[in-house]
Amino acid sequence: MSSPVLVLVTRPSGATVPSSGPGADGAGFALADPGLPHISVLDLGVTRGDGIFESVSVIAGVAPAIEAHLDRFAASARALDLPDPDRTVWSRAFEAAVAAHPDASTGANLAAKLVLTRGIEGDGRPTGWIVVQVARDFTAQRENGIRVVTLDRGYRHDVATTSPWLLQGAKTLSYALNTAALREAGRRGADDVIFISSDGFVLEAPTASVLLREGDRFSTPSAELGILPGTTQRRAFEFFSAEGFDTDAPRLRASELARADAVWLLSSVRQAVPVIELDGRPLEADFALTRRLNAHLATTH
Repeated sequence: MSSPVLVLVTRPSGATVPSSGPGADGAGFALADPGLPHISVLDLGVTRGDGIFESVSVIAGVAPAIEAHLDRFAASARALDLPDPDRTVWSRAFEAAVAAHPDASTGANLAAKLVLTRGIEGDGRPTGWIVVQVARDFTAQRENGIRVVTLDRGYRHDVATTSPWLLQGAKTLSYALNTAALREAGRRGADDVIFISSDGFVLEAPTASVLLREGDRFSTPSAELGILPGTTQRRAFEFFSAEGFDTDAPRLRASELARADAVWLLSSVRQAVPVIELDGRPLEADFALTRRLNAHLATTH
């Protein structure tokens, strides 16, 4: 397997925010050796999870949803009061990182991660980097489906409005809760989780959006519930609309999961994964439709 490619984004937030390191006065980014240390142990992204990230699927050297990811990256920065990412610098750094990976031109699926932290406390300079590596193979999950349990997230559905400081809907580095939920799923004999609000609304999975089908209607929970707007879900809706299906993003009650004709989890690198069991109860899965949807998600246009 090829080694990861690392690009240090030395001017992550434009000329108004001082930066240091190679490339700071030029392109704003530089290729670096991923085997050498680059991040300080005093960086707030390391010590407090005070930062944001985006995971981007790269197919045959192309990232179909990169603009949507950059939009969401900027929105997460605003939510955390981080300096606005310099979109031009990040776009060019991303292109350079992908181009530098030896498997980019072979058709291999790659995964890129964009990271921006607040930097070292008191320094006033954010830290940014991009890593590109061969993506994990999720073929078995796409072809065979996954078992999912529902877990209470502990917040009401309107927490993003009542308590915006909880940063619901921002893609932050603070993923301890999400990984804890996945471990709990494993203890219950499941592969993944769908979070439910404390007052009974469907939210999202720890690393994916939720998609339900009832007849000819495909639904995903509303982003107004303080969940992350899904870039892959958006592309899935484009596919279903082109196929003549109805799509919407309402407030979905947990009871609607149980009566859905099919349920999927959607994410950038994993794509669409059908749910074959929910809280120990078997669910029907449309594997033929899943393959067609994933073929669409794998296109580079």
